Amino acid sequence: MAPPTATRVHWRKRVVAVRVAMLATLAALVARAQSPAPATTPNPAPPTATVTAPALNWVLPLFTDREGYRSMTLRGSAVQPSGANAISVTDLSITVFSGDATARVDTVLLSLDATFFPKENRAAGEKTVRVIRDEIEITGENWTYDHAGKIVSIRKNVRVVYRLPLKLPL
Repeated sequence: MAPPTATRVHWRKRVVAVRVAMLATLAALVARAQSPAPATTPNPAPPTATVTAPALNWVLPLFTDREGYRSMTLRGSAVQPSGANAISVTDLSITVFSGDATARVDTVLLSLDATFFPKENRAAGEKTVRVIRDEIEITGENWTYDHAGKIVSIRKNVRVVYRLPLKLPL
């Protein structure tokens, strides 16, 4: 038998090195499979964002559930969270629509400072509100607006301007 050449020796060393690496990997896999599973930690709660700056020029359109017609649009020059379920709004403008295909504006509410409760579709404020409709305009303080019933309640310093002629029996 002829002595091995340098090329054959080099090749055999390489094969041995690959086999050793494979055996080492296999041994590591077996050891990992036999060791107890590490204790898992519960997923930490996602970090909560703290809002420090107000959102500017805010707009929130709301639509009817079935048809998707415009129901109400809220606007504010600045908004900020105010508790878990409330939003403080500066220069609030609420436009209430007919809720049908005509998208007719039914009522407009304006207030310099108010709070909107999105889960309830309700707005409220201690400062002045101005309610504008085709035939009537109402101003006052300490008010609430419930969109579900389309009810405006004003509790203080109420002023009503009725634009249609009154027909009184004579």
